[in-house]
Amino acid sequence: MTSIDVLLKRNQELGDVTPGDRSSPRPSLHVTILTCMDARIRVFEIFGLIQGEAHILRNAGGVVTDDMIRSLALSQRKLGTREVLIVQHTDCGLSMVTEDDFKDELEAASGLRPTWSVEAFRVVEDSVRRSVQRVRRSDFLAHTDNVRGFVYDVKTGRLSEVE
Repeated sequence: MTSIDVLLKRNQELGDVTPGDRSSPRPSLHVTILTCMDARIRVFEIFGLIQGEAHILRNAGGVVTDDMIRSLALSQRKLGTREVLIVQHTDCGLSMVTEDDFKDELEAASGLRPTWSVEAFRVVEDSVRRSVQRVRRSDFLAHTDNVRGFVYDVKTGRLSEVE
């Protein structure tokens, strides 16, 4: 049985027990949470979310990239969100690579060098600050005043705000 088969089986067993309002794509809390794809970050549990309350955007590192700005612009302008919560975390894989080394590895394997940025970092707080500033400075976003960034400690489960 593949991992996808396991997940599909779990979905069938779950049935219709997930609480929340599914009547609209507009999040009732008017917030978008942007975080890392790391499997240790259980977004719904961390914030006590139920379906329909927030948009959740994820990528490697939880960094604000052009594609995240695209999603945030749609979230704000078409689906009514007004706040952005950025959550990066301790022990992140992006702090263990460098931009050039990873691009070199991909180029050696594929013959092509990526045109996109890896967004590697050493200090997670600096990466959070950079992402918060990218949201605040984006001309494509309608709501840039209420943007806050945090570091999630994967060992303790605690959030620390980055000023």
